[in-house]
Amino acid sequence: MVSERIANYLATGEMLRRSLDLAAVGALAEAIADARDRGATVFICGNGGSASTASHFATDLQKNTIAPGRPRIRALSLTDNGSLITAWANDADYSRVFAEQVLTFGRPGDLLVAISASGNSPNLLAAAEAARSQGMTVVGLTGFRGGALRVGADIVVHVPVESYELAEDAHLLVCHLVTSLLKAGRTAVAVAAAERVEFEPRTGASA
Repeated sequence: MVSERIANYLATGEMLRRSLDLAAVGALAEAIADARDRGATVFICGNGGSASTASHFATDLQKNTIAPGRPRIRALSLTDNGSLITAWANDADYSRVFAEQVLTFGRPGDLLVAISASGNSPNLLAAAEAARSQGMTVVGLTGFRGGALRVGADIVVHVPVESYELAEDAHLLVCHLVTSLLKAGRTAVAVAAAERVEFEPRTGASA
């Protein structure tokens, strides 16, 4: 029944919220704060709904973390230039749409945040490889079993659920948590980075 599906979806979403690895969330916030303080750039990418999350996260980091006496965060979504994305997809291959941007703009010490429910999107894995070749730190926001991105990223915030909708819900929650921590300042970030909540992975929980 519809009511059962709604109840299951909401219950699983609550479980995921309560089971977030706060140490990983804190580590992500710490990495972005460090990039901000060094004048490094945070690049963010994803496909589909995760592309919207990438754009949303970049907007929040750029605008909502501004405070007197602090440098601004140089955050850019690699999903926002439709002309460039379609040019690379048409003239080379869709797997290169983010990697080529990273190779153009990425510098040692920059940060790449790749958002993927499956963790196996070829264009995100190519972007991660390009980032590593540039001396950048790679962050993965993953779902399901985490895929290759979970294995290869330097920092991973993993959401153990086999549902695109629930994984994307949780990823946006993580992005808002990180933004909130960065707004609050380095003390809040440091405290969050020292926390950890253990959880048991739950599969087959999609609504």
